[in-house]
Amino acid sequence: MTNYAPRAKNGIAWAAFWFGLAGLVLMPIPLFIGFILGGGLSLVAAVLAVIALLKGLSREGKGIAPTVFAAIFIALTWTGIANGGGILW
Repeated sequence: MTNYAPRAKNGIAWAAFWFGLAGLVLMPIPLFIGFILGGGLSLVAAVLAVIALLKGLSREGKGIAPTVFAAIFIALTWTGIANGGGILW
């Protein structure tokens, strides 16, 4: 019988990932709805991503991959908003 060591999970990184993805999906909604929903969720994801990155680095890099993807989603969301996504029809 093999005993497996429990994997170190970084729940904050996964929360940042899902908030970032939701922000990216909601950003294209016109008439400032996407700006408010997508931009707000991406700001929350950015804060969570910084916390998760610091937590992951203190754990020798455990759970950094979802944080990197969250950062990509956040960058895409902010780029879309900067180009008029979620603001105008």
